[in-house]
Amino acid sequence: MDVLFVPNTITQAYIALGSNLGDREELLRQAVEHLEQQSGVQIVKVSGIYETDPVGYTDQPAFLNMAVSVKTSLSPNELLHALFDVEQLLGRVRDIRWGPRTIDLDLLLYGDVTMDDEELTLPHPRMMERAFVLVPLRDVIDSSHPLQNPVSASAAAALQDGKEGITLWKITNWLSESGRSGS
Repeated sequence: MDVLFVPNTITQAYIALGSNLGDREELLRQAVEHLEQQSGVQIVKVSGIYETDPVGYTDQPAFLNMAVSVKTSLSPNELLHALFDVEQLLGRVRDIRWGPRTIDLDLLLYGDVTMDDEELTLPHPRMMERAFVLVPLRDVIDSSHPLQNPVSASAAAALQDGKEGITLWKITNWLSESGRSGS
């Protein structure tokens, strides 16, 4: 049974970010900044940045990946459209599935909402298979979230076996650098 969105509530959501074209770190920074500027979205926590090998279409540059935790009053679909707006602002072009991109934002989790419609599936259907999602998500997922233990265990296993092509690239506290402090 799907757990549905309850209007007029504040919900914690988790977003994955990735970039492998241009100034990858700057594009991630701009994406976080644009997310923070979206009405109804507040950045709570920002992960480290991880460099990762491409998955699927492998003939492309390495990615920088990260995750953010947000509090939002937007519905899941409204938040998804806000992510699309940020991608468009930063020059995202959708040519090749899993291909190179300036920026990619994926809504991973939205509270305990489960849904599957033609536009959005929650939780993200492939997130538990992807180290480039799990490792940054582990940095930001709340300890009370029901998926915290499986995310942490899968991320640790991916880092331990070293076969997933993911390494810590940089730790930064963008929230404090912007004059805010995260929780």
